[in-house]
Amino acid sequence: MLSRIFQDIGLMSAIGVILALIMVLAQRWLSNYGEVTININKKRDLVVTGGNSLLSSLADKQIFIPSACGGRGTCGACKCKVLEGGGPILPTEKPQLSKEEMADNIRLSCQVKVKSDIAIQIPEEIFNIRRFHSVIEEIIDYTYDIKGVTFKLEEGQSIDFKAGQYVQLETKPYGKVKQKAIRAYSISSKPEFNNRIQLIIRLVPEGICTTWVHTALKVGDKVDFTGPYGDFYLRDNDADILFVAGGSGSAPIKSMLEHLREVGTSRKMTYFFGARTTKDLYLGDEMRDFEEYFDDFTYVPVLSHPTEEDNLQGKTGFLMPYFKEAIRDPKNTEAYLCGSPGMIAAVTKSLINDYGIAEGKIYYDSFG
Repeated sequence: MLSRIFQDIGLMSAIGVILALIMVLAQRWLSNYGEVTININKKRDLVVTGGNSLLSSLADKQIFIPSACGGRGTCGACKCKVLEGGGPILPTEKPQLSKEEMADNIRLSCQVKVKSDIAIQIPEEIFNIRRFHSVIEEIIDYTYDIKGVTFKLEEGQSIDFKAGQYVQLETKPYGKVKQKAIRAYSISSKPEFNNRIQLIIRLVPEGICTTWVHTALKVGDKVDFTGPYGDFYLRDNDADILFVAGGSGSAPIKSMLEHLREVGTSRKMTYFFGARTTKDLYLGDEMRDFEEYFDDFTYVPVLSHPTEEDNLQGKTGFLMPYFKEAIRDPKNTEAYLCGSPGMIAAVTKSLINDYGIAEGKIYYDSFG
């Protein structure tokens, strides 16, 4: 009886091993799509190995579509138009696409699998995005959870970007993290300083990239990134400017102000920076320097959760009620916002409904 039980167990184990082997072989056979062609803008053909996402297939050919979330399908930044192929829209894409976009064959390139020939349409400026090699030159502790990191480009490389744009940082394995992650961060240095860039990175609990920056990255380390990306950049006109940021969202605002100091401006500018307590404030000295340099620039920090130790003589609470002190002509005012999606949504709603700022004059990056 006992021997019969062992025989049955052995037979079932053997069957399980055979089934597992068949599944592995079938998966390899089914996922072997061979070489497929990606046609871009009806002008250029790329031959790639099938089976990978459109986003990664293009990146392998040094064509970098923006992807603030690193290809997880949560940011909606990697949209492109699929003219032919690509299969049906997936449930993972629908939350990031409007009905109009779906009707126009707009897709998330990180979710589209290249299994057969496909034709796509992407903006021509994407071909200007490049991969850069750098070495960490400086790491500054701005606050207990915010660091400023300077990346010096490899000899012979330079990056041409507009103040406000961002790059996508590529991590390396560290600790228990074995996979590479790609995350988007706004450039905080001025465009005129094009052989190095600075990023301002806030520690996100359990965030793969931010934890790597805050715990593993050292001066002298070699790091790759791609860019520049984004249409969040300073417009060249004479409109009044309302800057609004929170946390590490000061990065692109710092870049814009440094650029304006280089080129000169007489525009009226007000910068509202939201923080919880004084411990979360930083770049105060730089902001005071800007106030002294520009004819009409005002820095306004606002604390949402001041403590007893904080100076309660400053502004507290929500940012929006204080905008009325800065907006003199809604029709001649632009707003540049950078921070959490919740903050940007609330500020945008207030600017439109309470202050009459045109939606088309509100620019933002939201890295939530």
